[in-house]
Amino acid sequence: MNTLLRLSVVAMPVLLAAGARADVVTDWNQKASEITVAHQAGPWGQAPMVLIQAAVFESVNAITRRFPQAGYLKLEAPAGASIDAAVAAANRVVLNRMATTQTAAIEAAYQAALAAIPDGPAKADGIALGEKAVAGILALRAPTGAPPVFYRPVTGPGQYVPTVLPVMADLPPGKCWLLERPDQFRPGPPPDLKSAVWARDYNEVKAFGARTGSQRDAEQTEIARFWAATTPTIYYPIARSVANQPGREPTQNARLLAASGQAMVDAIDAVFDAKYHYHFWRPFTAIRNGDRDGNDATERDAGWLPLIDTPMHPEYPCAHCTIAGSLGAVLKAEIGNGPTPRLSTTSPTLPGVTRSWTSIDAFMQEVINARVYDGVHYRNSGEVGRALGNKVGELSAAKLLR
Repeated sequence: MNTLLRLSVVAMPVLLAAGARADVVTDWNQKASEITVAHQAGPWGQAPMVLIQAAVFESVNAITRRFPQAGYLKLEAPAGASIDAAVAAANRVVLNRMATTQTAAIEAAYQAALAAIPDGPAKADGIALGEKAVAGILALRAPTGAPPVFYRPVTGPGQYVPTVLPVMADLPPGKCWLLERPDQFRPGPPPDLKSAVWARDYNEVKAFGARTGSQRDAEQTEIARFWAATTPTIYYPIARSVANQPGREPTQNARLLAASGQAMVDAIDAVFDAKYHYHFWRPFTAIRNGDRDGNDATERDAGWLPLIDTPMHPEYPCAHCTIAGSLGAVLKAEIGNGPTPRLSTTSPTLPGVTRSWTSIDAFMQEVINARVYDGVHYRNSGEVGRALGNKVGELSAAKLLR
């Protein structure tokens, strides 16, 4: 797997406002993740989070000028503007636009944050800066004028197919944060159904991903249920495992979370481009039609069910694995040759359980394994997804971790 060497940065003098904390960025990242999940903001809930993290970085970096060549907006900040106020304001504006069912929770978090900041020009300037950063980011993300993409059901004239709209099938016009276009890194096709790779993957998911009679052990079942979650609360804590290390300051953390967010969102665009390009069947469909794939090594199971409900979109590549790969590449670039802290996160689909890893590769590999144990993906799809995500994450690191 290709990795990036962390690009060296000559730090500019850092002008921290009184009372600014090195964890204000990560504190708000956690709050915003929870609010976004409570709002049920669609698949992976990443759209509001990436807007927040981009605006937070722009405003914090405008104050500290630690990375003068980074970012999109090149904002000018009044001397002494409050970082804490800017971060709070940026979060509040985006969340109020995109998590409209959570107004009370948003306002409570915002007012609590402001109450801890002394009144005065620093506070007012920080609020204005955070709001200005959001306005600038939203302007950059304005619709392109291109026509929307509408899903066309695959069927023959007169033939019934299920009429539930698949996930990410109808899309408004938009543009990627990092990629020139969603198919920039589109992988090659899934394995031929007569190949040995297909037979291997088919039989593995059939054995380990089944709802009943599976060969999974207890830990493998825990891993499967843990990674059934598709919310930002499962990925951002892994980034915060790095951001919360001693010796870091707000601009570093804002930049890392912005790079992570943009990588994960573009990874979603990239993987869904490939999914709807190839329209590859899920294990549920394949195993119940195992007598029709032309491969003597795949035996049909007419009543086979996956451990979890199959997501409503095509199989190839694995989206979870692509997102994990994008985040993994960003974290590798941020850490460089330094030690990797223990990475950990929790999951809303398995409350009370914390999963942790001592390496980024172990985290990415667990996601691949989990989706096989869930019964919704093949191993090759996970490996291809991770490689796709790595490319997106490396691009994010090259553009943002300067």
